[in-house]
Amino acid sequence: MIGLDLEKLGAYLGTSGLTGELIAGGRSNLTYRVSGPDGPFIVRRPPLGHVLATAHDMAREHRIITALGPTGVPVPRTIALCEDVSVIGAPFYVMEYVAGHIYRTAAQAASLGPARLAQAAASMMGVLATLHEIDPASVGLGDFGRPAGYLERQLTRWRKQLDASRSRDLPGIDKLHERLAASAPEPIYIGIVHGDYRLDNLIMNDADQVAALLDWEMATLGDQLTDVGLLLMYWELLVTGRGMFGAPPPDARFPSDLASLYPRDTPDLNWYIAFANYKLAVIAEGIHFRYQAGQTVGEGFEKMGAAVPVLVARGHELLEG
Repeated sequence: MIGLDLEKLGAYLGTSGLTGELIAGGRSNLTYRVSGPDGPFIVRRPPLGHVLATAHDMAREHRIITALGPTGVPVPRTIALCEDVSVIGAPFYVMEYVAGHIYRTAAQAASLGPARLAQAAASMMGVLATLHEIDPASVGLGDFGRPAGYLERQLTRWRKQLDASRSRDLPGIDKLHERLAASAPEPIYIGIVHGDYRLDNLIMNDADQVAALLDWEMATLGDQLTDVGLLLMYWELLVTGRGMFGAPPPDARFPSDLASLYPRDTPDLNWYIAFANYKLAVIAEGIHFRYQAGQTVGEGFEKMGAAVPVLVARGHELLEG
């Protein structure tokens, strides 16, 4: 299996006869469902090739999931962390398999119908609020990030990520960075930030409640409204049919005012949604870079390059009000 040697993994875990499959949907770290004598489990490892500095840190992802296990945030139970690259060729960690549903497309989400969608949306926002209300020090994460200067560092980081993946002309993206840097707000909510909070990073149970929150590779301490802005950006892509989720059915009815389900007072969120568009544009360009180099595993990567100018244009629109 590309990216995961099941025989070496089995030797490391002290078992044999493992089978596995790549789980579709991930655009960065690789996620595999592996089955063995004791049932299924999940393995996460970095992508193949072109791994950017500060990204894809398995130990960091493992640490926060482990820390949040005893809290009210639903996360999978962690099983093992391996930083020895000789085992499968990269660091990886193992966690439990959580059964449920992941809604990766607009059509899949719309199939729930309005009432169930509203229930899922309320649970999604409730889990985000629960995460944001946790005192990082109380779960051993007081040193997990540097909240002071968070937005400035984020803008610098994503500019560096863009430069590391830049392989073509991208009109407007540098100007968008400049406008965001010149108008960054003062944070009002500081704490744990998931960094990639959206519907398709959640496992939902049959009661339309969040069973597990996944994909913690961008988690840190910082301005928590970046999570809200990112979620609203992804929700807009889901509802409008622009971008990676495909077009919803014509009669689909999604909850429209998602921000009202977040139980905290919020200022004008346009800057945060614009920043989310910029961030996703940089991520998409990095994926496009790896796809062009033949370093991606799975489907859907060929569409990411075309999403970049759409995201950049939307970022500018939001900053113009």
